[in-house]
Amino acid sequence: MLKAKHDDIPEILYRIGDLADQAGLPCYLVGGYVRDLIMQRPCTDIDIMVIGEPVPFAKAIAEQLGGRNFVLFERFRTAQIELDDPEAGTFKLEIVGARKESYNPESRKPITSIGTLEDDLSRRDFTINALALRLNREQRGELVDLYDGQRHIREKLLKTPLDPEQTFSDDPLRMMRAARFACQLDFRLDEATLEAMEAMSSRIQIVSRERVSHEFLKIMAAPKPSIGLKILHSTGLLKEIIPELDVMAGIEQVDGLGHKDTLFHTFQVVDNLAEHSDKLWLRVSALFHDIAKPVTKRFHLGSGWTFHGHEAVGVKLVRRIFRAMKWPMEPMEYVQKMVRLHHRPIPLSKDEITDSAVRRLMFDAGQDLDDLMTLCRADVTSKNPRKVQRIMKNFNNVEAKIAEVGEKDLLAKWRPPVSGTDIMEMLNLPQGKLVGIIKSRMENAIIDGDIPYDRQAALDFVSAVYREMVEKREA
Repeated sequence: MLKAKHDDIPEILYRIGDLADQAGLPCYLVGGYVRDLIMQRPCTDIDIMVIGEPVPFAKAIAEQLGGRNFVLFERFRTAQIELDDPEAGTFKLEIVGARKESYNPESRKPITSIGTLEDDLSRRDFTINALALRLNREQRGELVDLYDGQRHIREKLLKTPLDPEQTFSDDPLRMMRAARFACQLDFRLDEATLEAMEAMSSRIQIVSRERVSHEFLKIMAAPKPSIGLKILHSTGLLKEIIPELDVMAGIEQVDGLGHKDTLFHTFQVVDNLAEHSDKLWLRVSALFHDIAKPVTKRFHLGSGWTFHGHEAVGVKLVRRIFRAMKWPMEPMEYVQKMVRLHHRPIPLSKDEITDSAVRRLMFDAGQDLDDLMTLCRADVTSKNPRKVQRIMKNFNNVEAKIAEVGEKDLLAKWRPPVSGTDIMEMLNLPQGKLVGIIKSRMENAIIDGDIPYDRQAALDFVSAVYREMVEKREA
């Protein structure tokens, strides 16, 4: 049996073990913290399990060790506390009692009862999380490993402690966690676990969309999201969660002409982007950049496959997916902008670049222009090194032109020199459609180079446009 070194465990946790001795309770570190301790990964969320009543023990910890933000879930025999360790920093603790669980087939909410250490470890999702480390002074630091969790950590293998179909039937969210752990830890799933996920994939529908979304976004935040995304696709979970993505898979052939597999191209784009950016919603933008290709796909004799308008249709699909996944709506406009504009820099990279075309891109992308260019570079997935080199060189030319134009006419400020409020005050107009039309014409004139990026020039243009509109109306 493995025994942890004293220095491996923060002193504050040994003090909790001493309190457990005073209360006469067997006390263990369990779950992810033990796994990460073995893997030498940082972790500040700690689960502590006692064999007995956890609530009085949790209160004793809070009182005697200076815990704060104490939250009690008496129905679940669970408490949450934050503790400070002078050397290791702040820890978030969850104090639970050992329990066994049973499930109603129509719900993932367990019916719990007081259990033994063995009961508690057997109900865990994966063997690598079914580990317990003793905190009591007697046998302190000894590891309880009933399901070969240490060996599976060494083998980088994800496996359930009990029958995987039963494990996933009881709590289908564990299937999402399997995909998430695979890409967070770079582990593989054993064959029986994968087969069970495929067999049970439809049961993910009984899980709240908020919980599913939480796990999905953790996959998107992983170092290599495609590992988890491919697992979701191969097991049928992706079809259950975001069917608009799943239908992107496959290559359709007509007259011997096929198009690339859009789904696996997309997975590669997400990975490419993940190498250069941790921005979650930019990664989501990469995932959805071609989301409308299946519905805009057309085959034309002589010219092959086209996807005309997939950017505009994609914007609508993004809204639908955000609502279905119950994601926060605040980042939706950003994702829609990335989807709408992701092809815009590509023609600029091929042709001689005009100032007006660059201004239009700068104005439409605004402060997100750097993110857009990062997405465009990630969208290059050719296996031809010379082609990639040529495309990247062209993108460099576009970025150089952007810098040149931005410096020349101050469009890098991303705001028109005259606002809608300025127009209303200058022309004594109420807020409405007319002000928007005048403002749009002024912005387009600046972008197209018809007038300089200058406040007075913009005001003069606004005045001239208004006079023209009045004259036409009176004629």
